[in-house]
Amino acid sequence: MNYTEADLQKQIKPLSNNAFVAFFQRIARWWLSVWYGFSEKHPKGSDLIYKIFFFLVFSEGVTIFQYLVMTFLPYAFASLNNGPWGWPNVDLAGQKYMILGDAKGLGYFIAFELAVFFAQCINFPLQRNITYRSHGNPWYQAMWYFIGWVLVSLFTNAVWGLCNCFIINWGWPDAVAGLVKTVLTGGVSMLIFFFIFLIIFPDNVKMAAKARAKYEKLAAENVPAPVLAAAEAKAVAAEKAAAVSTTEKAAIQAKSLASARAMQYFAVKKNLNGANPELLQQKFEEAVAAIQAKEAAVEAFETAKLNA
Repeated sequence: MNYTEADLQKQIKPLSNNAFVAFFQRIARWWLSVWYGFSEKHPKGSDLIYKIFFFLVFSEGVTIFQYLVMTFLPYAFASLNNGPWGWPNVDLAGQKYMILGDAKGLGYFIAFELAVFFAQCINFPLQRNITYRSHGNPWYQAMWYFIGWVLVSLFTNAVWGLCNCFIINWGWPDAVAGLVKTVLTGGVSMLIFFFIFLIIFPDNVKMAAKARAKYEKLAAENVPAPVLAAAEAKAVAAEKAAAVSTTEKAAIQAKSLASARAMQYFAVKKNLNGANPELLQQKFEEAVAAIQAKEAAVEAFETAKLNA
């Protein structure tokens, strides 16, 4: 296929007519070209940085959402706040210490748990689909995420129960108490969930390698045919999932690189203004190569999805 400048132009998403938006689009384009160049040279390091960055962004985002919900939602259950409610309901600093419950009442406890639950309903798909790009069984992963959330909530509620007794005793405003509770429980939960996510959203490439190694070990041990067949099926399924994850990442990167190379060609063309045609031809060929790599990467991703 003979490529033209029109083909290169198609790789570039038009800038917004709004000058303010266009300014940030240019910054984003520059950053993506730098980032994917770094990713090519340091695949493992860039993968870790990517996960940590989006994990923190989404975690902090849902924490802010949780705080905003807690600012208003308790009023909806204010009629249920008839004194301390919960368990174990023991005296501490002149207040009642509880793990399941709240010194302000049942209504406040319900509001907080709903706010946390809503926040996790947002956090789970963001972390699964963007941060970890997982292609595992979503229902199975959601089940373990829910179990993890319950266990983490019990722990953070126990810590918050201690703080809450002193906050009420000191007479701090509700808004400040809500902020402290959100930061304390949200921060601790975020730290624990980072490791939980590594378990429920495992690296598919590593999982496939382990499954294949296990199959080969069983084959060498001459185990019964049904056991060997089950191990082989598990290895094949893991390898298909790994292929989807790997090709998806490659396709996303290839699209951005093709766009970056196309923009680079037009920038060089504008700056040269007819001079140094050899350099311009080199940039054109680099852009074409990037487009071809993108097309191959997208095709590989689509094939992997069909075979999965």
